[in-house]
Amino acid sequence: MSIQDPKRVIIFDTTLRDGEQSPGCSMSLPEKLRIAKALADLGVDVIEAGFPAASKGDWEAVQAIAREIQGPIICALARCNRGDIDKAFSAIKDAPRRRIHVFLATSAIHREHKLNMAKDEIIRAAVEGVRYAKSLTDDVEFSPEDASRTELDFLTEVVTAAIEAGATTINVPDTVGYTTPHEFSEVFSHLKKHVKNIDQAVLSVHCHNDLGMAVANSLAAASAGARQIECTINGIGERAGNCSLEEVVMAIKTRESFYQLHTGIQTTRLYPTSRLVSTITGMLIPRNKAIVGENAFAHEAGIHQHGMLKHHSTYEIMRPTDVGLSRTSLVLGKHSGRHAFRERIEALGFHLGDSELERAFVDFKTLADKKKELFDGDIEALVLRTDGATAGPWFFESLTTQASSGQAAIASIRLRHADGHIAEQSATGEGPVDATFKAIELATGLVVKLRSFEVRGVTQGEDAQGEAIVNVVHNERHYRGSSVTTNIVESSAHALIEVVNRILTTRQSSPSTHPQLSNDRAVVETII
Repeated sequence: MSIQDPKRVIIFDTTLRDGEQSPGCSMSLPEKLRIAKALADLGVDVIEAGFPAASKGDWEAVQAIAREIQGPIICALARCNRGDIDKAFSAIKDAPRRRIHVFLATSAIHREHKLNMAKDEIIRAAVEGVRYAKSLTDDVEFSPEDASRTELDFLTEVVTAAIEAGATTINVPDTVGYTTPHEFSEVFSHLKKHVKNIDQAVLSVHCHNDLGMAVANSLAAASAGARQIECTINGIGERAGNCSLEEVVMAIKTRESFYQLHTGIQTTRLYPTSRLVSTITGMLIPRNKAIVGENAFAHEAGIHQHGMLKHHSTYEIMRPTDVGLSRTSLVLGKHSGRHAFRERIEALGFHLGDSELERAFVDFKTLADKKKELFDGDIEALVLRTDGATAGPWFFESLTTQASSGQAAIASIRLRHADGHIAEQSATGEGPVDATFKAIELATGLVVKLRSFEVRGVTQGEDAQGEAIVNVVHNERHYRGSSVTTNIVESSAHALIEVVNRILTTRQSSPSTHPQLSNDRAVVETII
């Protein structure tokens, strides 16, 4: 991808690849498509859709995104070997705009302890990988993994060779989040000065957040000449995560006079996209998260409130509406119609098709019968509910619980299977949620190990909706489920049923077409 405007920064989103590598953040194909559509609406330039060689499911998801998503370049990741590259190309070949992203570690510690390869072998493998990818598509990105810990002279040599082989983008990753802004800036300055063919490729940056400096390091790289920033929604990703898309974009926009740069991101789509990713992945957004956190535009201190009443710029460097956060005192109720409901959804930054709107409106009417007033948080929860992403084979029918102080709780669950049969089971537990989980395990015949259980209120008022988020481990794999209702015990039941359905759906998937990757999975999950 060439840059016509030298001040334009390409936003490369890797939420669906690096972001999904966070434990418990795995997504189904419909969920990935939903996020990919939101990213396209957001205006990202490149969507890294996945790592096709990792599994058949990954390949299918990348292929579906390549076929259905219009606008952004669809990118697939591959190691520098023909098998990976063939898999990547076969997944993205139907995309109108496509890219293959190949990588190979270059640092001394990786050369010695992971690859057992000499410098000349690294260069040879990188060149062969880039050259082969280039024979399949014109747009090829190369990443020297762990670049921030690679000797500068060797990094210069590898980058020069990769560009000569046909790489159109050179990504410089801080794979383990080790570098600092000043140090990383010098790396980019060095490359721009010593790589003779540097003007033939776009310089990119990919930072991890292990020391909390991913955004700062990415901005430092951009100031030093990087014109692509790789990032994820909400900063999700390996270990402490990646550079946060919403933070780096708003830093560039808010401080445009300083950076003298801009992006093509529709910033009013940031908040709804952030909420969508949070809901699908189950990764809650901290209240004090910059840009999209609940407290980002809240002012409690009296002196702050006084200043805000005088002029918003006293304590706000950006407006809530800049990022798509729109709040209104207008309350919806059971007598509100479709028109008012649609207007509120659009005011909150969400866009639904006719069928999706009808589903949400039916849910809205059902909820309105339970709650006197519906606030913005209620509407968001309705819109963000997964729409059949993990439908069946088990469906909730009813739940009865009984709990008293000093006595074991009792739960009776009734579930319906897709084949039509009904399963009813009762169980006792230390509390109603524990009893409910045990009853579900008896009814479905699936036993899981609970890793974490979180409950939070998503709306206001005594009849507020509550969200339950369940993370479990089954056969050494992490699964996550969530649900929002006005009954938190019932939300817990729905969340665990979603987990059960995810596990059963995964069982039905075909095994990886690259079984040799099982030995490399730890390597794959720590890349760039």
